Amino acid sequence: MLYYLFEYLTQYYTGFDVFKYLTLRIILSSLTALVVSLIVGSFVLNFLESKGVYQSIRDDGPESHLTTKVNTPSMGGTIIIFSIFFSTILWADIYNDNVWILLFVLFAFGAVGLYDDYKKYIHSTSDGISGKKKLILQIIIAAAVTVYIYLTSFHTIDLSLTIPFVKDFALYMGLFFIPWTIFVIVGSSNAVNLTDGLDGLAILPCILIASAFVLFSYVQGNFNLANYLLIPYLPEVSEIAIFASAIVGSGLGFLWYNSYPAQIFMGDVGSLSLGAILATIAVLLRLEFVYAIMGGVFVAEALSVMIQVFSYKMFGKRVFKMSPIHHHFEKEGWHESKIIVRFWVITFVLVLIGLSSLKIR
Repeated sequence: MLYYLFEYLTQYYTGFDVFKYLTLRIILSSLTALVVSLIVGSFVLNFLESKGVYQSIRDDGPESHLTTKVNTPSMGGTIIIFSIFFSTILWADIYNDNVWILLFVLFAFGAVGLYDDYKKYIHSTSDGISGKKKLILQIIIAAAVTVYIYLTSFHTIDLSLTIPFVKDFALYMGLFFIPWTIFVIVGSSNAVNLTDGLDGLAILPCILIASAFVLFSYVQGNFNLANYLLIPYLPEVSEIAIFASAIVGSGLGFLWYNSYPAQIFMGDVGSLSLGAILATIAVLLRLEFVYAIMGGVFVAEALSVMIQVFSYKMFGKRVFKMSPIHHHFEKEGWHESKIIVRFWVITFVLVLIGLSSLKIR
């Protein structure tokens, strides 16, 4: 909204013209989301504590969690969602289709997560809605978004699969774009959810990946830069940088409360929505494989669960002491903070590798 307000005021004072520049709006979007999340976070934390909305601890989880994680408020993802929404509405071009696609995904997946968290709170258990029901809801939302993107795409590249580090390769997927995109969005949503098991473990990788998406969307939405770097030029995606920068700011604000030892957990309302919007950004930028590289920690967490379940059902043996894999390292005797920081370091390196695809091809 401020984007258009300052555009209108430019006719009275040309100094307001500075607010039309994308770089400034990216910075302001991130700072706005950061300040809002810090302020709102304090109120949400106090409210959740007053209502006794605490994280339910798994009975079969690491023994230390029964003492260190008990009586810690959940549903902190509401802080992230509100901060992203508030900042995006203020600084983004609200007539840009991509902005509303991302906001829809944010709220829709957030609603599924909030419902799940609420069920856990009401029944005082770590089990919310059934896994099958949750998956169906995720697929329905992802399918609706995917079909909309498919029907409103006017350029071949919008529905093409690109491979990082490969020059001039774009495989047109046609109708296969729909199941592929549903898989990416739902898979990412659940992968981030599985990663969110230790203080700050999931949120900083989300911040780092969102930071990379700020750069990708800025470059791919600029005709000259895209041509110089020999990457696909995608009109209208530059506003995604505003949304991605809001993720960065809101994530940093949330990390203030979620860093070890955490004062609040994001819950499914945060993890499901963050995973979904990061995947949706990747889809809109045609960077699914780059996202898989940068989100290698998310991929490893999801694979560890699938491998564990498959091995136990087929052979009656566990590959890991516990899954997701961060719990395996806890069982190995690693301190929680060491696991968190090492996973952060791994993500930082993977994000740098992903960013190198801008030039190496």
